[in-house]
Amino acid sequence: MMGMPALAYYLVSGATTAWRAREIVPALLERFERVLTIPTPGAARVISVYDLSRIPGNHVVESYLDDQLRPRPEPGAVIFAPCSFNSLNKLAAGIADHLALSIAAEMVGLGQPALIALSMNEGLWMHSQTKASVCALRRWGVCVLEPQRAAGGLSLAPLDALLAELDRLLCAGQSGPT
Repeated sequence: MMGMPALAYYLVSGATTAWRAREIVPALLERFERVLTIPTPGAARVISVYDLSRIPGNHVVESYLDDQLRPRPEPGAVIFAPCSFNSLNKLAAGIADHLALSIAAEMVGLGQPALIALSMNEGLWMHSQTKASVCALRRWGVCVLEPQRAAGGLSLAPLDALLAELDRLLCAGQSGPT
């Protein structure tokens, strides 16, 4: 894809759909030269960092001391999928209390393409703070993909919908409100 960032920061929160990282990472590796996967502290309760590190071509980063981030994280696209209620609201409030949120905040500040794909239940989706956080991120130019209806309630958007939104964002050459 022309003009596509060479680097993607793939952020994974502790939402119950974190296991889907195993299908998302290979699709990202088809679109970017390098993918750095950064799990939030809560992600380890849902998906094994070891499993993520075994995906061919994937680099799992858990510290700013990792050589992949030194001397500073370089500009790159952000894909945060799944992004939980907690991570969404922290990011919108400017709280960067762990590596994944720090990278997301830094890249948004640099104007890099950012796709936040939400995964939360109906009650959290309907919460007034969710709406305020989504509005704030969209004002900043972040693309927010809402949770989708699935059997049993709301869930992370299907892979094809997530990739279509990512491709749209990358083709636009910038992160723009959706």
